[in-house]
Amino acid sequence: MSDILDRVAAVIAARKPEHGGDPATSYVAKLFAKGDDAILKKIGEEAVETVMAAKDVRAGADPSKLLYETADLWFHSLVLLAQFGLTPQQVLDELARREGVSGIAEKASRPRD
Repeated sequence: MSDILDRVAAVIAARKPEHGGDPATSYVAKLFAKGDDAILKKIGEEAVETVMAAKDVRAGADPSKLLYETADLWFHSLVLLAQFGLTPQQVLDELARREGVSGIAEKASRPRD
């Protein structure tokens, strides 16, 4: 399952400015050039679109709309991870760590900020 995530993450990493990503020719390079706030704004937009698509599907719309919006959200989340030097594998490792642990117990075990 993570093969596609790894491939997409590799393309995203290649678009970083330090790897020669050109904002004039690459959407991802343009996001990186704009910085953290632009990426975070895009994540927020995609999250709202995903929620709205889910509501539409609940009301009878084609479920592929939810898949499309979720793919956008995941893609932009991968861009955010790359911005901070993190990888999809690290997210998968965290999910594996949580597997079999009650969500309530896992949340209670988190350090308080």
